[in-house]
Amino acid sequence: MENLNETQFFDSVEKEEQNEARNILLKVSEALKEKGYNPVNQIVGYILSGDPTYITSHKNARSLIRKLERDELLEEVINNYLEKNGL
Repeated sequence: MENLNETQFFDSVEKEEQNEARNILLKVSEALKEKGYNPVNQIVGYILSGDPTYITSHKNARSLIRKLERDELLEEVINNYLEKNGL
């Protein structure tokens, strides 16, 4: 059984993979906007549930987002947030 009092380490995603995640998120966001969806709500729904139907198939967005693991997408979102807030 794991010791729950110790901090677990998560290996970070390589810089190249972060750039890919960023590009995919931007393309998916654009496709969602074009179809009239709120990109934030839809991407959050996908990350939390893993259900690809939150993402439109317009412009191949659903296939694009499934190229990455959800943790890679989440890491990109958090990295971007922290960078924009000077952390």
